[in-house]
Amino acid sequence: MLNAPRADLSPNTFAYETQPLVKATGFREYDARWLFGSEINLLGVEALGLGLGTYIQELGHSRIVVGHDFRAYSLSIKQALTLGLMAAGCEVLDIGLAVSPMAYFAQFDLDAPCVAMVTASHNENGWTGVKMGAQKPLTFGPEEMGWLKQIVLEGAWKEKAGGSLTHVEGMAERYIADVAQRLKMHRSLTVVAACGNGTAGHFAPEALRRMGVPVVIEMDCDLDWTFPRYNPNPEDKIMLLAMANAVRQFNADLAFGFDGDGDRCGVVDDEGEEIFADKIGLMLARDLSQTHPNATFIVDVKSTGLFITDPVLKANGAKTVYWKTGHSYIKRKTAEIGALAGFEKSGHFFFSPPIGRGYDDGLVAAAAILAMLDRNPDKKLSDLRKALPVAYTSLTMSPHCSDETKYQVVDKVVEAYQALAAGGGVILGRKIAQVLTVNGVRVTLEDGSWLLVRASSNKPELVVVVESMASDDDMRALFRLEVKPRLAGQPGVGPYNQEI
Repeated sequence: MLNAPRADLSPNTFAYETQPLVKATGFREYDARWLFGSEINLLGVEALGLGLGTYIQELGHSRIVVGHDFRAYSLSIKQALTLGLMAAGCEVLDIGLAVSPMAYFAQFDLDAPCVAMVTASHNENGWTGVKMGAQKPLTFGPEEMGWLKQIVLEGAWKEKAGGSLTHVEGMAERYIADVAQRLKMHRSLTVVAACGNGTAGHFAPEALRRMGVPVVIEMDCDLDWTFPRYNPNPEDKIMLLAMANAVRQFNADLAFGFDGDGDRCGVVDDEGEEIFADKIGLMLARDLSQTHPNATFIVDVKSTGLFITDPVLKANGAKTVYWKTGHSYIKRKTAEIGALAGFEKSGHFFFSPPIGRGYDDGLVAAAAILAMLDRNPDKKLSDLRKALPVAYTSLTMSPHCSDETKYQVVDKVVEAYQALAAGGGVILGRKIAQVLTVNGVRVTLEDGSWLLVRASSNKPELVVVVESMASDDDMRALFRLEVKPRLAGQPGVGPYNQEI
């Protein structure tokens, strides 16, 4: 039987080879992420499996789907996780190499309540992690992750006889067929499929072709776990620039960018303009609210303020709720209040039946966007973009801040903005209309412009977004003259991954 994990083991030692290493910082708000080798070892992953298996057994379950993404070490990590799950008495259904939404689909296809997908998503090479759930289509949130963390770190798991492993054949084919049947295109479009050499590259082009897209341009779809050109992250400006260049080169109608585990979708239109997922979400909400009047939509706090002021949504009786950033939070809130769809600025889209099954799937999102274009045969995607009210939104910017200090920094920033608002203070000449603290702090000004500072849920970073209803220069000023100086005064805040 394994000992309780330790956090002080070093590679290339006897202890590292004989005892589990699991650092507590890997347990995030809604999934788990570690640097493989220095923060978790294979015995630590086995301990994680034992803890997860114990937890789902306590919930009354034992049947669980497992899959893994394409990285040099993901298969071995999944196998270690499987050993732990089986030792806890679980019936493990291994679907092999997969994108995350394929694992979620397999829960429905195989009638399995639980899932454990080994993936680091778009994180840099060297990271690993697990996305977990025990109630389809939902994934774990802070409460479940807290219980799991306690079981694993305390070694409070329970071994149980009866564990088994089944290798499931043909899941990729059934998943692609299910995604593709949601749409049969009538328009003749040329679509770029950009995958950053991540796992989605093996599945996305074929799914798009089966949807009826006549010309699919494959871009960085060969699997390569070194990610030689850029990380498969459709929020990253390097990937977006490559997508834009491909649209212009091939005279394409649009480009889809899929992240490393295929649950997110980024979009560049026919003019080579990137359209962030919240704006695509607004387009989709406009389109869907025509056939689903009085629909409710969920958006995360990083998303545009136009959902509240948009005249089309108002005319169609649509309601929008802003909620915590994070795929687990938006997915759960969408299901909880029966929303038609949920949109997250990072590129997670959640569609309730009949459009989807409630989980985030980059290909289902792509199908929804193509269906929108099919319903508007006389309009290009750039036309739909230009029809939106004008707002100037920044990239998502992330200054480094350690996991130990990031929440303290955010607490101080929240207090500062609450005090500023209470004292009648102004930001760049405008009064503060609202200070929303559901997830970090989102400060809305009297003209609808806003700024956001929150802690990243899965990396040692803060998250910063600003949006202006006035101009691009004003948007940049909100960051450079307000947010950046305020964060620079906080200890522990380091350089940004990208800036405007």
